[in-house]
Amino acid sequence: MADTVTVEQRSANMSRIRSKNTKPELLVRRLLQAAGYRFRLHGAAGGKLLPGKPDLVFAARRKVIFVNGCFWHLHSCAAGRHAPQSNTEFWTEKRRRTAMRDAAALESLAAAGWESLTVWECELKDRSALEEQLVTFLGPRGTAGR
Repeated sequence: MADTVTVEQRSANMSRIRSKNTKPELLVRRLLQAAGYRFRLHGAAGGKLLPGKPDLVFAARRKVIFVNGCFWHLHSCAAGRHAPQSNTEFWTEKRRRTAMRDAAALESLAAAGWESLTVWECELKDRSALEEQLVTFLGPRGTAGR
């Protein structure tokens, strides 16, 4: 199937896809702030960036959270399994590299003593289950570093 937009239009569309402060990330941040958790943003811990630049960093707990889009990070849900119909080789390779980079970052973080949680975009639909997952991962608020 041929692409229905010009190369310039596609480039303009792609340039508007953000890697920081996305709607899913903002939703997770609001849930955590409302629950009383405090965190740093975008991989900053102790003045240096952590591998993979996690979206949320809980330095005292040595825990990080990634908020990933299902399509871009090859999640096993329907959105992650969807394959683009045009320029398939390029997009397949790009998404594969992203998944490999994610795995390497998680491995590096674990080797450095950090626990990580990946929140997938499709998991945001059930807010109560998401909240429960976050609290289970982080532990009770106010007990950081204990």
